[in-house]
Amino acid sequence: MIPLFKVAMSKSAPALLEQVLLSGFIGQGQKVDEFERALAVRIGHANVSTVNSATSGLHLALHLVTGGGKDGGEVLTTPMTCSATNWPILANGLRIRWVDVDPATLNIDLDDLARKITPTTKAIVLVHWAGYPVDLERLRKILDRAEQTHGVRPMVIEDCAHAWGATFQGRPLGNHGNIAVFSFQAIKHLTCGDGGLMVLPNDELQRRTRLLRWYGIDRDSNVRFTFKNDIAEFGFKFHMNDINASIGLANLEQADENLRAHRRNAAHYDAELSDVPGLELTERSADREPSFWIYTIKVEDRDGFMRKMDDAGVMVSQVHERNDVYSCVREFASLLPGLDSVSERMVSIPVGWWLSEEDRAHIVATIRSGW
Repeated sequence: MIPLFKVAMSKSAPALLEQVLLSGFIGQGQKVDEFERALAVRIGHANVSTVNSATSGLHLALHLVTGGGKDGGEVLTTPMTCSATNWPILANGLRIRWVDVDPATLNIDLDDLARKITPTTKAIVLVHWAGYPVDLERLRKILDRAEQTHGVRPMVIEDCAHAWGATFQGRPLGNHGNIAVFSFQAIKHLTCGDGGLMVLPNDELQRRTRLLRWYGIDRDSNVRFTFKNDIAEFGFKFHMNDINASIGLANLEQADENLRAHRRNAAHYDAELSDVPGLELTERSADREPSFWIYTIKVEDRDGFMRKMDDAGVMVSQVHERNDVYSCVREFASLLPGLDSVSERMVSIPVGWWLSEEDRAHIVATIRSGW
């Protein structure tokens, strides 16, 4: 079976990990600091803070910009994502308001978003589906108009779990004035085993993130772990440790090479699958460079397509279920015609660095033969 996902682990990882395991210090220490410095260079932004998962990063980001839901309010978000994107909204005591999905990109529908911003909007959470960036310039203009109309400018939190290495208008995600949260979970382009990264747009949010990821304690002033300093704002246990950071440092060396392989494979599919009856590709725009963590297509008779691919030894999946179908968010149900038109047609095929030319040719031939 040609896998849909595979762990990208550098051969140097075991040796680096062994050094940490035998060092006598495996918590948040020098390796975390080293990893953060390397990530800051890679992202091109100084204000980066690692966390123990992207889910924790999203939870903390919402806490930072909404005050943990103390005053209520709602968050505009996409239902077409992993539930890890949206459950932190509930965990912060906030209400979800679903925004429709653009069938062309599978990202948040910016027209619907513009209509739904109100004075009660505390934040906007968006996902760069499959690593294809949302039009962040158009989003900025929408926020400008919302600020003029409502006197509020909700903070945008970019869920970049699919989007390591993706760029918009020539700049890596994380450099467009929003909070950006990346995932280093097991099967991502860059893995730490598990972990995440927050990129903060200003120094004050960076300062608070550093405090709140570790209970609200200033680690720099507690080198003897006396904890006599005041804790002005309670925090969480969301920090990364040196074990995960050492794995990340090892894999950072090869992440760019793997990313290039994903893009080559995606370009091949773009060329070879553009004219297949019953199959529709997603949008491509010259102002952004996707990461193609997954390669999602839209097909008629998805069940038949999936059976055909299974029989041919190719693993495929819809990857994520639309979140608005779950009973725990039933109270937030709304009409989402764009998502309705596409959710039952979405399926992802293998696109990763592990594909050989023979694998890729087999996948294309199988699809082109019909289902």
